[in-house]
Amino acid sequence: MAALGHAADKPSLRPEVSKPLQEAQTALQAKDYATALAKIDEAGKIAKLTPYERYIISRLQAVSATGAGDLETALAAYESALASSQMTDAEKLQAYDAAAKIAYAEKKYEKASEYIGEYRRLGGTSAQTLALLPQALYLSNDFAGAQKELVALIAELEKAGQTPTEVQLQLLLSCANKLGDSAGYLPALQKLAQYYPKETYWKDLILRTAGKPGFSEQLMLDVYRLMKATGALDKADDFMEAAQYALKAGFPGEADQYVKLGYERGLLGQGEDADRHRQLRDTVARKIKEDQKQLAEGEKAAAALATGDALVATGLNYVGYQQYDKGISLMRRGIDKGGLKRADDARLHLGYALMLAGKPAEAGELFKSVSGDDGSADLARLWMLVRIPT
Repeated sequence: MAALGHAADKPSLRPEVSKPLQEAQTALQAKDYATALAKIDEAGKIAKLTPYERYIISRLQAVSATGAGDLETALAAYESALASSQMTDAEKLQAYDAAAKIAYAEKKYEKASEYIGEYRRLGGTSAQTLALLPQALYLSNDFAGAQKELVALIAELEKAGQTPTEVQLQLLLSCANKLGDSAGYLPALQKLAQYYPKETYWKDLILRTAGKPGFSEQLMLDVYRLMKATGALDKADDFMEAAQYALKAGFPGEADQYVKLGYERGLLGQGEDADRHRQLRDTVARKIKEDQKQLAEGEKAAAALATGDALVATGLNYVGYQQYDKGISLMRRGIDKGGLKRADDARLHLGYALMLAGKPAEAGELFKSVSGDDGSADLARLWMLVRIPT
């Protein structure tokens, strides 16, 4: 705060008021907050204080009480100063900033929201202060208001090339949950998985996506592929079901990957289902032997067909054996040949193969072209957020 004084074009303090306030300011500069508050209280008891004198007293009291850790008194003093006609807009900007933070610290969240709103209206730009607004709204149970502010704040951060904090995104997710807003929950969860790719976020996101109305049962293997890529497979049954879906689709090499990974993580081969796990492992090993014997003949037969479905499936089978170049080549030939029963699935699977082959840019172009309303487009959008170590 500027030193107390007089100017020809401004109101002035009477000497009997100025003296204790000057002493208060000296104590304030020395961080002797108790003395400063005592002197301010002395000035406040002088009779017939003018509006200007009350204003200066309130401002000094706000700063001194803040320094003393008496936030309740500080907040009341800021409120008194802000109500005064003596305060300029520039001074109001600083006062609302300080009052908002004090109100938030005092858990007076509605007041904090109000003050931050006024701070913003007057042109305040402190990112730290503005970021408190959605939190204050949330803590005052204004979930719709908090959600609106968070959506705008996150969009602004992304536009500036900045990453929203995990807390901001968790708060957005919680707002949607509190409001029962399923349409808002998934986008918030998607951003959490995108920026903070934790397994728990990914699993929730993938399972919720698979649970949307109209999601095709034929895409369940793709669900497990996405879970595997994001580390979201965390139960024995996940690995078992993934392997069984792969076997049913005719991809024993891929099924073997799920089984081996389940054993590596100590989730398969343990407990009361250990025998069932071993039976599945043996079945997969047997299917691989059978498949390897007829793989080359199957490729020739697929190439001879008029449509490309068999080539795409054969290529995807090679991908399951981690023969990416050969598998991708066959899949491309199948898509180019055309006549596909599920063209979106074919593009989704080629994108998946390219991701495994360490070609995310090419995969991204394929994923963008997937437009099926059966869940394939939803999965393609999720694949575009996945980061696979190379």
